[in-house]
Amino acid sequence: MINITPKNSTLRTAIAQAVVHVSLKETIRALKEKRVPKGDVLEVARTAGLFAAKRTSDMIPDCHPLPVEFTEIRFHLEELSIHIEAEIHTIYKTGVEVEAMHTASVVALTIYDMLKPIDSHISIEKISLAEKEGGKSQLGKTKEKTEFRAAVVVCSDTISAGEKEDRSGKAIVQKLENCDVTVKDYVIISDEVDLIRQQVLGYSEEGLHLVIITGGTGLSPRDVTPEALEPIIERRIPGIEETIRAYGQLRTPFSMLSRSMAGLIGNTLVLALPGSTRGAEESMDAIFPAVLHLFKMMQGGNHH
Repeated sequence: MINITPKNSTLRTAIAQAVVHVSLKETIRALKEKRVPKGDVLEVARTAGLFAAKRTSDMIPDCHPLPVEFTEIRFHLEELSIHIEAEIHTIYKTGVEVEAMHTASVVALTIYDMLKPIDSHISIEKISLAEKEGGKSQLGKTKEKTEFRAAVVVCSDTISAGEKEDRSGKAIVQKLENCDVTVKDYVIISDEVDLIRQQVLGYSEEGLHLVIITGGTGLSPRDVTPEALEPIIERRIPGIEETIRAYGQLRTPFSMLSRSMAGLIGNTLVLALPGSTRGAEESMDAIFPAVLHLFKMMQGGNHH
């Protein structure tokens, strides 16, 4: 199975469809009137579908076990066909498309099995995904695509002195590019309050959407990034800071010691992230691409 540990849990839904075709009108009448020898076809099929929804990961090797938090199975009867809809909801890190399709498939097979004694020409067709929502594909969906521009600032005495190689800044650049954010600048500076302020204010004046700083958020005497930013940040965004730490805390007990910051200078979002490569990567995973929605909010778009 693929690694989904970097992903965030979000509400994910899916609706799948299937169609069972019969050859006799009498078959549909017997089903409606509950005269099928094997029992109440739709109720048995619905029960089978509920089991299928919860057992998908047992049947499909690459499916992750996940909490199925809602299942509904709907039927629409026509002259020679039974239309099936299976709807699944979860709050988890991966979607439920396969769960919905597996459910619809098992419901269809159950109907086939129960009707075959009275109709020898039954077929199952059009098993398909009708709808899905949730996850990265739904985040930041807008009619017009915005080109986001960013700068990445590495704050480190040792890296700026050439004693160590930067990895966290490069990891942030890669994560931004994966989110279709254009990185306009990437610099390495020492842990100096004035240098940090000067760099960040310069980018804000340029009108960049994002300035991401990595390093200087710890508690050593030279960790001064929060002190440099506090006087110039105009609007703190505590929810971003809380999300970064909560996400990290699930992965290491030391995340609570980070002083990551997030806020606005004008219309520029400034993020101060940990200096470790892992800390920087996990912080980016925690908030991107959802954090980009704030630019829509600032323009007066829909928000919560």
